[in-house]
Amino acid sequence: MQATSPEYWINKLELTAHPEGGYYKRTYQGEEKITDQELSVEFNGHRWLYTSIYFLLRSQDISHFHRLKSDELWYYHAGSPLTIHVIHENGTYEEIKLGSNLENGETMQYLVPKNSIFGSSVLEPDTFSLVGCMVAPGFDFQDFELFTQAELLAQYPDHHEVIGKIAYEKIPVGV
Repeated sequence: MQATSPEYWINKLELTAHPEGGYYKRTYQGEEKITDQELSVEFNGHRWLYTSIYFLLRSQDISHFHRLKSDELWYYHAGSPLTIHVIHENGTYEEIKLGSNLENGETMQYLVPKNSIFGSSVLEPDTFSLVGCMVAPGFDFQDFELFTQAELLAQYPDHHEVIGKIAYEKIPVGV
């Protein structure tokens, strides 16, 4: 296996399937915890101050539209550029290219603001993108919300094209 294949990274980094699509592994969580009383976000219980993961998406995979209650900072690591699709709280759509070709408008890191609806995809065929994601306050599946096409189209009909590509038609059982 070569370092240029997604299987190499999935095996070497011990990544597992993520419910939104792609593969991930939590690599770090801060030692400190925080409550929502100290923040402007509401959640039940305590959260790690921050968490970090590796996230790998193959070109045949989609990271489906979802929302977090926390900011998520994305870092490009390897492979092809990754497109992050964001529907901001005000309803505007933004497409960010995460990659190392700065001359081509790519950026090596991007902050997805809390409460934004977002997903990602790899445009180049037969390839992958390996990124890192840091969430603060730390990620917890209690704060993770997936969306169907119908839910998003009812709220954002102007974005029907990207919603049709990135949102689940129907959320799979067990997710």
